[in-house]
Amino acid sequence: MTDQAAPAQADAEKIVATPVVNPRKLQPLRKLVPFMLRYPVRLALTVAFLLVSAVASLAIPALLGGAIDQGFITQNLENVGRYGWLIVGVAAIMAVASGARFYFISVIGERVLADLRQAVFAHLLGLDARYFDTHRVGELTSRLNGDVAMIRGAVGSSFSLALRSMVTIVGALTMMLLTSPILTLAVVIAAPAILFPVITFARRLRGMSRRTQDALADLSAMATEMLGATRTVKSFTQEPVQAANYDERSEASYSAEVRRLLARSVLVGMVIFLGTAALVFLVWWGARSVFEGTVTAGQLAQFLVYALMASGALTNVSEVLGTLQSVAGATERLTEILDTEPTIREAAKPVALPKPALGTVAFENVNFSYDGSEPVLTGLDFAVGRGETVALVGASGSGKSTTLSLLQRFYDVSGGVIRVDGVDIRDTKLRELRQRFAYVEQEPTIFAGTIAENIRFGKPEASEAEVEAASRAALVHDFVMDLPLGYDTMVGERGVTLSGGQKQRLAIARAILKNSPILLLDEATSALDAQSERLVQTALEHLMAGRTTLVIAHRLATIRDADKILVLDGGRIIDQGTHDELVAKGGRYAELARLQFRLEDAG
Repeated sequence: MTDQAAPAQADAEKIVATPVVNPRKLQPLRKLVPFMLRYPVRLALTVAFLLVSAVASLAIPALLGGAIDQGFITQNLENVGRYGWLIVGVAAIMAVASGARFYFISVIGERVLADLRQAVFAHLLGLDARYFDTHRVGELTSRLNGDVAMIRGAVGSSFSLALRSMVTIVGALTMMLLTSPILTLAVVIAAPAILFPVITFARRLRGMSRRTQDALADLSAMATEMLGATRTVKSFTQEPVQAANYDERSEASYSAEVRRLLARSVLVGMVIFLGTAALVFLVWWGARSVFEGTVTAGQLAQFLVYALMASGALTNVSEVLGTLQSVAGATERLTEILDTEPTIREAAKPVALPKPALGTVAFENVNFSYDGSEPVLTGLDFAVGRGETVALVGASGSGKSTTLSLLQRFYDVSGGVIRVDGVDIRDTKLRELRQRFAYVEQEPTIFAGTIAENIRFGKPEASEAEVEAASRAALVHDFVMDLPLGYDTMVGERGVTLSGGQKQRLAIARAILKNSPILLLDEATSALDAQSERLVQTALEHLMAGRTTLVIAHRLATIRDADKILVLDGGRIIDQGTHDELVAKGGRYAELARLQFRLEDAG
């Protein structure tokens, strides 16, 4: 009875974990088919080996029945040996086919996983800024990593297991019917008596499982939030309070899990009892049929093995369908990304920008608003000649950063035209357009790599000599040489090991290496101390030499020598001219200049 209970308990464990399956929710899995069809040879080999292993597994019970009837019952040792060797041979074929099937489907699974992740990442990089304005990067990263990892099991083992189980079920039921229609009738009668109470109780257990997962998710979210803000927690001396909050959530998760385990234990016991009772009933019916002479002992043994095979395969299919339902949700989230079309589209017949570059920029009556909201820019009209430096000045929200974003075509204008080197930027290739710009942000992006890798981001194919030349021009080389590993020094995530001034100079070195004709500066010195500001300003002068420059200015002292200063307010140009001209006019710029220079003199 113990041997009979073991498979029943295993089936119970699988039934417990199986959710109610809605076939409609499996439709997103169709999106994975094109990725799998890229490898037709491997797929064909997988199916071939799967069929061979399934047929071989179905042949063994038939041979076992023959061995009992023609060997054990007749006491013919020669026949026992003959059937034994046949079974060993078939088992060898099944072993080789099963191993080959596992290898090929696993390789396909890993290949599809890699292809899917690469496709999603490449598509994300191709989406425009508007998409990232409305989607959290953490959520997208979760999709890229967590959802793709969840699909691994489906594309590999789950699809294979489902197909093999379906073949096994059809084959086993067919062999059961051919072996004994009477015993097959007994299975049909006994099955509902087992499945109905188990499924009814399992649905209740699934509700408990969801509550357990919710409690665990709440616990995880709280931990992630607090551990990501440890300095704030310590500053406000909230360690005891937050530890108590975590304890409370942890206990709630524990209580929910205990209730689920109790219900699961009851279900396991129910399945073991009902499964064992059904098996005893089937054996009794079979023994009766043997005594009546309607089936042989070998046929009974053969039928019981087929019944166990069908039962195990049915449980596997139920488990796989439950898994695939979760995987379908992950697939749907990923295909939502792949189905998203960028709003910034290239022209069907792009116009080439002139070579060599002219380095000119023109805004012609440009209007812009985000998603139909209040206008951010209205009637913006100005031109920048080759080698000129034009500064944008104004309060926060006046449209300065938006101007640079539109110039790089992160967004499309709502009205008007922006031209670079005389060409409407909507008529040229995005890559060619953005190659014309070198962008230095106010808070530069530093990647978690080496110093050399961060500089080379501006020109991946650059030689070591080019990297060093750019770093010397940006006043980076000296402080790099003081580091133990020099240019191979890891800077940490977001450049955590570098000071603000070092990050800025690193970004300037990256821009120098890119060597683009038009320079875009979002004031790079506003948040630096006096010494760092002088170093960064010197590096910027090296960078600006010979280049057309648009600079967003927060500190007016850095733009005194600009060829033109545009004063923005509410998305409009309200004044323009040189520093001296604007100060002499006595308008908004003059007020800002008097205030800043007075504060600087006082400092």
